[in-house]
Amino acid sequence: MELYNQIHAFRPSNDQEANDQKIILSHIERFKEQVLTRENEVAHMTSSGLVLNPSLDKILMIHHNIYNTWAWTGGHCDGEVDLLKTALKEAKEETGVTGLKALSHEMASLDILPVYGHIKRGTYVSAHLHLNASYVLIASEDEKLIVNEEETSGVKWIPVDELESYSNEPYLINVYRKIVIWAKSQ
Repeated sequence: MELYNQIHAFRPSNDQEANDQKIILSHIERFKEQVLTRENEVAHMTSSGLVLNPSLDKILMIHHNIYNTWAWTGGHCDGEVDLLKTALKEAKEETGVTGLKALSHEMASLDILPVYGHIKRGTYVSAHLHLNASYVLIASEDEKLIVNEEETSGVKWIPVDELESYSNEPYLINVYRKIVIWAKSQ
């Protein structure tokens, strides 16, 4: 029930988040712990970290190989119930940054994100949904960046006001902007 309680404690900022929260809670009730693993091939929990610099005007992004676009860090929970722990782990793995800190232990956003069918490590992965919890992570622009070549082909700081020049995922640009607004309100 710890996962259920984390999602239930989230305070939606708009109708989209309220509706997504209701659906995610229902999915957790129905599938229990299986929602934390990819065994649930239709929808499973993920956690993302929008890594910002201390002045909140740049995002540390990775160039995602599968989607061929600049994106935030994050990934599958793979059984981990602590969603913030997953966001921190994924950000470190994908950027090499070790000095990450959570701006807050509260979730910044809750979203159901579509994932289109794709090939991963030579195997076809069918379209599915990521039930995604997002956190704001803070890092220094001075930290050494390391490309995780297994999944990405770049890591760099991108000005928040230039997202459209780097991301080809308009829906995610809206999520990024929503999270930046949340971060600035903290």
